[in-house]
Amino acid sequence: MKVEKNEKKKKFGDVTRPAPNRFKKLKLDGFNNLTKSLSFNLYDVCYARNASERKDYLAYIDEEYNAARLTAILSEVTRIIGANILNIARQDYDPQGASVTMLISEMPIEQEPENPEIPGPVPEAIVAHLDKSHICVHTYPEAHPYNGIASFRADIDVSTCGKISPLRALNYLIHSFDADVISLDYRVRGFTRDVEGTKHYIDHSVTSIQSFISREILHDYMAVDVNNYQEKLFHTKMMRKEIDLDHYVFGGTAKERLPYKGEREKVRRRLGEEISEIFDLRNIER
Repeated sequence: MKVEKNEKKKKFGDVTRPAPNRFKKLKLDGFNNLTKSLSFNLYDVCYARNASERKDYLAYIDEEYNAARLTAILSEVTRIIGANILNIARQDYDPQGASVTMLISEMPIEQEPENPEIPGPVPEAIVAHLDKSHICVHTYPEAHPYNGIASFRADIDVSTCGKISPLRALNYLIHSFDADVISLDYRVRGFTRDVEGTKHYIDHSVTSIQSFISREILHDYMAVDVNNYQEKLFHTKMMRKEIDLDHYVFGGTAKERLPYKGEREKVRRRLGEEISEIFDLRNIER
């Protein structure tokens, strides 16, 4: 049942997967001026049979991911990456949707990972120097007027300066939204100088965004990479592999809401098409 979706939280799984670290620890001349930005879209899809259920779904999403809840999620992201919150601006919208923006600042370094390219922590914070940094989220609930499909999109941006990438918070964010389709972009901009004056355009090892996601999460998704290593651009798309109707039918179990097997298969196909279209960014010809 859709309303129980956030109660079925999974453990984050293995967060110690090894990966090669090709960068020695840099001795910098001053502050680390590299800016590391993580942007991603998360899509949650649901089946609501009629206008009344679609209205209830949008109301549920609007309450579940209101500005107060989003503030709590972003506050935990800030804790994971080890920042101070300087300012919070948040807003709920009419008829639905919410936005939260946080300005964050540096904290003294207390712990650094031996290998930066491993999935991020679950309960333990990794603390780093951060400055001129921000986190923001915007939500977009939506319902199709005819075919019973309702969806929810969250756009999240985490931008930091310092020694640790915002990718450290990926597992927590994926876990918090439990999405059906995820589109991730990570980029490093600017440069920092070492004590000899040499410019460095990246300060940590990155081969794929997937390296920062736990095996247990990746097990549930099909994931595809499109990376441009020269330009320090990394892109990963993820789509949930299985469609368990009880996870998607709003307001009850699949058998309660869809008593006939043929009807259930029709809805399963409709949900699969919706998820595939969002993943592929193109409509399926019918």
